[in-house]
Order: sequence, then C-alpha cells, then structure tokens
Amino acid sequence: MPDISLADRPIGCQHPTYIIAELSANHGHKLDEALRLVNAAKDAGADAIKLQTYTPDTMTLNSSKPWFQIGKGTIWEGKNLYQLYEEAYTPWEWTAEIASLASSLGMHCFSTPFDASAVDYLEKLDMPAYKVASFEVIDLPLLKTIARTGRPVIMSTGMATLAEIDEAVATLRSHGTGELALLKCTSAYPSVASDMHLRTIPHLAQAFNVPVGLSDHTMDVAVPVAAVTLGARIIEKHLTMDRSVPGPDSQFSLEPAEFKAMVSAVRTTEQALGQVQYAVSKKEEASRVFRRSLFVVKDVKAGQPFTHENVRSIRPGYGLHPRYLDVVIGKVASQNIEAGTPLDWNLIG
Repeated sequence: MPDISLADRPIGCQHPTYIIAELSANHGHKLDEALRLVNAAKDAGADAIKLQTYTPDTMTLNSSKPWFQIGKGTIWEGKNLYQLYEEAYTPWEWTAEIASLASSLGMHCFSTPFDASAVDYLEKLDMPAYKVASFEVIDLPLLKTIARTGRPVIMSTGMATLAEIDEAVATLRSHGTGELALLKCTSAYPSVASDMHLRTIPHLAQAFNVPVGLSDHTMDVAVPVAAVTLGARIIEKHLTMDRSVPGPDSQFSLEPAEFKAMVSAVRTTEQALGQVQYAVSKKEEASRVFRRSLFVVKDVKAGQPFTHENVRSIRPGYGLHPRYLDVVIGKVASQNIEAGTPLDWNLIG
C-alpha cells in the first residue's frame, strides 16, 4: 500500500507506528491543563496531538425535544447533546498556542473539524492534516469541504458499513484528497476488547489500498499492540492527566504513565515483528554450538562397529550432523575412540 505523509513524517508499512494523543475534552476548559497534556504527550512518546474543532451550536441545537436527549447505554446519559458539547468543546482560540507548543516539542498538531466554518478556521492555521470522526463519515458535504483543502485525511470508521466507508472514501478521493488513511474504530465509550474485531484492519487496508490504524477507546494497552501486529500504522488514544477528575472523556482516556507504557509496548512490538527471516541472527550464532550432534558415548576400539549404544545424538554440536546417525550405525571405528569424542568422518573406517 502507498505511504502517506504528514508534514515531515511518512506513515506506512515500512515506518514506525504513528501515535496520536487525543486531547478532546480532557482539558476541563483550562488552557494550562491543555498545555500540560501536550507536554505529557511528548513525554509519553506521542507523535502528534489531536484536537476537536466545534462549538455546541455547530454540532446541534439547544433543544429539549426528546430526540436531542442522550438516552441509556452511554456514559453521557441524562444530558442533551448541546449540554455535552458545551462541556466538551475546545475553545478555538487555544488552537494556535497548542499547535505552537506541540511543534516546539517536535510533534504535529491537527484537528477534527465538524463543519465548514471549522475547516475555514483551521485552514488559516495551516494544519498539516485533518481527522474525520466516525460520526461524520456519512456527512458527505463536510467530506467534500475537507477534501478540497488537498490536505492528508485520517478518517475513523466506527459504526460505518463497508458501503458507507466506500462512499466516504470515493467522496474524499473525487474532491481532492490524495493522501488518506483509515482507522478501525469501535464507537463505544469505553469499548471492550471483544467488540474491537481487529481482523478488520488488514481487510480495510486491502479493500482501500491505504494505510490503516486504530482509534482505540479500550482501557487496555494490549489492544493497540494487537492492532500493530495486524498491520496498524496509526494508533489514536485519548490522554488525560488524571482519570479520577470527572469529564466527558475521562473514563476512556489513558493517564500519562499508561500512555507511555502503551507507546513502549508498541515500539517493542514493532521490533519483534521484524521481517520474514529464516537465517541465523548474529546473536544466535553463539547458540548454534549447543545444538545436537553425533558423539561417541562409550569407548570404542579400532575395528569395533558403531551401535546405538556407543553413538548418540547429544548436545553440543561439535560432531557430525544427526542426519548421519543411520549411516554411521554398523560402520567400524578407524581407531580407538574415547567416550565423549565428537564423531568425525576420519574416525569411521
């Protein structure tokens, strides 16, 4: 599959997994907390900071009608949508300062726009890429607006059918998106491992010929590690300074030490995956001597036949290869041989 590039960073099969720290609502409407999260993300090993650019009014209506109420089955039960987004949104005027700090720390910063006004605002800040949230996969007018910027797009696919993903990809492609990545996502907050279905990752990559990753809302670092083994090239995870502090996203966010442990596990997994190889590694060379070989295990006189009692395949590996045991048995010794001598062709008459 082709690589994509975010600013100076290639993303694809031959490159390290791109790890995104999602700030979302975990700043608690305090800019200082948002900046602390950026620093924590850097310390934890993240490659990028991701924001969300919306206001309650660009997301929904402030209405008491029943279809605007959040029902059972989510952690936000009892609120209406407007109240949730009022609590969760990031003030737009923070974006430039957060992006500047991230850049000074060697990280990218980009955002998820939720309407055309957000795209216009972010364009003025020269974002290196855009993220499309799972809930907006079906918002084709928004996808067209994002695509026309020509910037790389990372799109989550939670809740979407294969047909909906295909339509969204076609819309982005036909309106200007050249560099595209897809993220497997389960839009449950938090998610459980049994609902992740990570085998979708290689199928997505094959179906759309793009880098694929994981937007993860589980609380287990094993899930992103498993995703990497299946080919995920991007991992997105929510970050909070303290999960015990109430907030719209805190229950499915990792604390800095947990995030760092996840990054470390991903990097170790990348090293372990390596490549298809059957050759002996440099560090294995020293161990080859401990493989089995043919040894004389009882004293043998010249002219005496070799038998299963006086020749065995044992460790270490200084004698003949074990494949020759059947060849050696029945032949005679060319000289006296002491027990513990590695068998050699010169010792066979």
